[in-house]
Amino acid sequence: LKSVFEKNGTANGDLQKWKYKESFEQAPLYVAVLTYLGFGVVTLFGYFRDFLRAIGLEKCHIAQEREEQKDFVPLYQDFENFYTRNLYMRVRDNWNRPICSLPGPVFDLMERVTDDYNWTFRHTGKAIKNVINMGSYNYLGFAENNFLETVADTTKEYGVGVCSTRQEMGNLDIHEELEDLVATFLGVESAMTFGMGFATNSMNIPALVGKGCLILSDELNHTSLILGARLSGATIRVFKHNNMQSLEKLLRDAICSGQPRSHRPWKKILILVEGIYSMEGSIVRLPDIIALKNKYKAYLYLDEAHSIGAVGPTGRGVVELFGLDPSEIDVLMGTFTKSFGAAGGYIAGKKDLVDYLRTHSHSSVYASAMSPPVAKQIIRAMKCIMGLDGTTVGIQRVQQLAENTRYFRKKLHEMGFIIYGNEHSPVVPLLLYMPGKVGAFARKMLKRGIGVVVVGFPATPITESRARFCVSAAHTREMLDKVLNTLDELGDYLTLKYSRKTPPSKSELYDERNFVITS
Repeated sequence: LKSVFEKNGTANGDLQKWKYKESFEQAPLYVAVLTYLGFGVVTLFGYFRDFLRAIGLEKCHIAQEREEQKDFVPLYQDFENFYTRNLYMRVRDNWNRPICSLPGPVFDLMERVTDDYNWTFRHTGKAIKNVINMGSYNYLGFAENNFLETVADTTKEYGVGVCSTRQEMGNLDIHEELEDLVATFLGVESAMTFGMGFATNSMNIPALVGKGCLILSDELNHTSLILGARLSGATIRVFKHNNMQSLEKLLRDAICSGQPRSHRPWKKILILVEGIYSMEGSIVRLPDIIALKNKYKAYLYLDEAHSIGAVGPTGRGVVELFGLDPSEIDVLMGTFTKSFGAAGGYIAGKKDLVDYLRTHSHSSVYASAMSPPVAKQIIRAMKCIMGLDGTTVGIQRVQQLAENTRYFRKKLHEMGFIIYGNEHSPVVPLLLYMPGKVGAFARKMLKRGIGVVVVGFPATPITESRARFCVSAAHTREMLDKVLNTLDELGDYLTLKYSRKTPPSKSELYDERNFVITS
């Protein structure tokens, strides 16, 4: 599929014609075969070890029902834990590593060892120092202690916890200041904030749609969107990722056929998409989706958790990246846990929408208000991006992130790795495929002083295990070069360079005045 979009935009008053490639290269057939074979071998050994545990030849570490509960219906079926005890435990040391410093471009890890093959760990009392952080969502580098004004001052004034909801005694002036700033930053009428990013989706979608409504969800949407859709009670239909033909077919069928059995018109049709998809590094085809939602009179809910602050000429997300008017999106959602180095999320849009959610959203009515120090961290980071602090540090970070992203992706392409996603996305998935290589890759990277996130089944398709790199503006060129040199070495050692594509030319990567997507 190859398409060209050219859109007259309003961001910075310039004509926005963005060029970027979106690549999802398929691995050679033998890689898929060996991946399935690897899972098959591990599964067979899992059954064999379960047999040894059953006859007492191997110690059983798994949780079991207490003796007095033997006649109870099991809390969970034994097979549901099969994957955890026989596959995940073999590579468990690559997750949940205890960090003992702030998550900046480098961090310190507490050293731990296991004496029972990852069932339990013990700390040695030592720390692994200065590990390059390639896994945290610290896109703009605000997870640091280098500000003149610190949140410690806010903590002294307001305390750490509010101990009440916004509806009762928890509505502080700093919350209202933050919401006004978010609305100004996004260019919308109003905004409201929440203390948890995940709950911003899962608790607000049910307030917007319910029984008799239809949700059209991208197949790669985040779990928070999926959970919110399920909790709403609305009918859910899934369209292929970024596939406008699939989405339009569902929209057309929904308009023509209406609800099942009764064929009454749907009360609402809500399209759920993300700005940047966190496991694929893909960017939503927003202009096309807006055209379809206007054509069929549907509503659009845009989750900018990973894109706000990280893309766009001034860090205002995919809406700015495409040069679109924010009023064209019905519900703008984002989180403060990535680019702003804080916690929580927001919903923004028309004032009527926000006023409605203030009284109908479970997150607003029942959840404790955002911690004041967290609100202060968001305010100072957002003011820095907007230049309201009197410096150009914020815009420099946005530009540095874009430069680091292009450089890192370009080098990986040249080395022959298969990487997914869009050239503008700071989320860079590098495909590992085989289950045995997932653990080996993460361990060897850490041994060389680089911390990475590896992801496998069931979080990804069974044949698409990957390492997910998150590029930051705080990464120096020396850090990125060290990571790239290590990847080049391990790519040869573990045979990870599966790409058969010709590396993109320099002009293709750096010309940002056309808009091309290939997949």
